[in-house]
Amino acid sequence: MKVLIVDDEEMIRNVLREYVEFEGNEAYEASDGIQAVKMCRENDYDIILMDVMMPALDGFSAVKEIHKFKDIPVIMLSARGEEYDKLFGFEVGADDYVTKPFSPKEVMARIAAVTKRHKAGAAVSRDILKYEGLEIDMKGRNVYVDGEKLELTPKEYELLFYLVKNNGIALSREKLLSDVWGFDFYGDDRTVDTHIKMLRGSLKEYRKFIVTLRGMGYKFEA
Repeated sequence: MKVLIVDDEEMIRNVLREYVEFEGNEAYEASDGIQAVKMCRENDYDIILMDVMMPALDGFSAVKEIHKFKDIPVIMLSARGEEYDKLFGFEVGADDYVTKPFSPKEVMARIAAVTKRHKAGAAVSRDILKYEGLEIDMKGRNVYVDGEKLELTPKEYELLFYLVKNNGIALSREKLLSDVWGFDFYGDDRTVDTHIKMLRGSLKEYRKFIVTLRGMGYKFEA
């Protein structure tokens, strides 16, 4: 597995590199967001460990730029642990968020969890589903509204695909947090509501297929 470590602090890069390589993986380093974007254009990585506060280009902006051309899972690393920062990280496409100071062993466990979920999502059989003007290519990870391709965040894709695969089934917020974000995700129900709101905005009139179950959660009904 190829892991890209992005942090402006050399000591943190060295510690993470040591743990990544100890488990038999390949570690690559970038000291800022601009360098990370350039490396991702030129190479493929299985996961990125992305610091938030960096010179030249911050981690949030780097993730947004990288996801314009490649679907690579990302774990954000930050000394800022406020809920707002975490939610913003997920909105720009992060798969997990670890607050500094962190345990390198915890980071490695999170890498394993995120890559496992990412591979499971990529293994879904190729189904192209159509619901009126909404077209969903499950394996290709493409969504179209009236023929126009949507640009969703990785987490919006995962959330929509999970809802669609459970068409007609009531899903609690806790169930969505567990299955889409992972059992080890440190968040609350508002994370689900925020992403549902973003997803509905992207789906336009076909937002009607995502039904709110008052006091419980949501379901896809088409």
